[in-house]
Amino acid sequence: MDTNTTIGTPVDFAINAVDPGPVPHWINGGPVLSSDGTSHAVLNPVTGGPGATVSLGTVVDVDVAVRSAAGAAWQWRKMASAERASLIGSLARLIRENLELLVTLERAETGKPRAVAEAEVRGAAEYFEFYAGLSHLPQGEVINVVPDQHVYTLREPFGVIGVITPWNIPINQAARAVAPAITAGNVVVVKPAESTSQTTVALARLATEAGLPRGVFNVVLGRGDVVGDAIVHHPDVRKVAFTGSVAVGQEIGRVAADRILPLTLELGGKSANIVFADADREFAATEAVRAFTTNAGQVCSSGTRLLVERSIHDEFVDRVVDIASGIRPGVDMGPMITKGQFDQVQDYFGVARQEGATVALGGTMAREPHLEGGFYINPTVYTGVRNSMRIAQEEIFGPVLVVIPFDGEQEAVEIANDSEFGLVGGVWTQNMARAIRVSEALEAGQIYVNTWSTASVQTSFGGQKRSGYGREKGIEALNHYTQLKSVTIALR
Repeated sequence: MDTNTTIGTPVDFAINAVDPGPVPHWINGGPVLSSDGTSHAVLNPVTGGPGATVSLGTVVDVDVAVRSAAGAAWQWRKMASAERASLIGSLARLIRENLELLVTLERAETGKPRAVAEAEVRGAAEYFEFYAGLSHLPQGEVINVVPDQHVYTLREPFGVIGVITPWNIPINQAARAVAPAITAGNVVVVKPAESTSQTTVALARLATEAGLPRGVFNVVLGRGDVVGDAIVHHPDVRKVAFTGSVAVGQEIGRVAADRILPLTLELGGKSANIVFADADREFAATEAVRAFTTNAGQVCSSGTRLLVERSIHDEFVDRVVDIASGIRPGVDMGPMITKGQFDQVQDYFGVARQEGATVALGGTMAREPHLEGGFYINPTVYTGVRNSMRIAQEEIFGPVLVVIPFDGEQEAVEIANDSEFGLVGGVWTQNMARAIRVSEALEAGQIYVNTWSTASVQTSFGGQKRSGYGREKGIEALNHYTQLKSVTIALR
């Protein structure tokens, strides 16, 4: 194909304004508008009013982006690992140099507190730094079969990877998938959520400025039922990495089954955080609050089911409520990032009332005058909860905690595992034998003991059951972005 192919209208685009409008796609190393010229304005979650104007991609846009990526695939794959590592490292450096701009863009679309947005941008840089350092890892092994045969394996890139990311942690989750994918020698077409697109486009622009060949990192903006669907169906896309809802993951899985398309799916969770009576209660209470209020609960790994040993239940809940009541919406905690999510959390407040849960804290939208119009929810804690309730089984994706008492280790594990999800689990105890037993018994992809979610880029991340499959982060992610080939040579 002609790698100079572009779509729509090439435009000037610099990451120096909150709303350069409309936000363009990034295809074949440059910014372009949609082939049919359409765009839409997203809502600002801080005010509820209009936010950025974003291009709405089409099937044509996806096709050109994928063909652009395919045209760059061989050059990128065959590039010396040292050169590829240098370019990826340069991208990490540019992310850090443009920290203020990226934080501004991220906050404009998500309303996150500055500290949260800054941590996520720095985390994006860490992904590219980490994987650049892994570029020289051995890509196979020699297998001793018989003396007159030389047998070895190769790990090879798939080619074009489709990356579909959600709206809750935009730049960080784009980096989480793109960094290992391109380090392994793949090229990418990324579709961010239409409500939080700007930092992903900015990231692609920085990749071009860092020297990555045109077509290696493409971004097509737009709606999932158009752009996402086109990516998953495109015959030149050889693997898809998706983070989002179970329902959409299931739809992608159906298409993938027909296409025999490899997937990495990270679909969500309803993670149990188990506190035994011998735990460090003050620290456990502080971390329990952090586990469900970080990013206003809009994190798939949030600890939204708090299981507390009955003998300390009332005292511990009082302390959790006391700490959580100090979390200030608009200061310590951002808004729901989309209007749809804002409405969904309030719908669950109604579900909780119908199910007979007791409101220990919150259960309302934030009504302070300076937050008027914004999508802010107060930290919410429910007691009197049975694990069979919808609020204990369904992912609410907001700052909502349900507390369930238990008697003994066995019941704690049974309650924790009584969920369709299996993403994260937490264990709080001074008894390390118990900590190990419970950690190994929990059906989840990652377990935290006497802490909550402090894993770094080096630690693999992924789920069990309906939380998905495949792994992001860590060395393991490189294996999920490569395919294994064995070679047998007769020595005659």
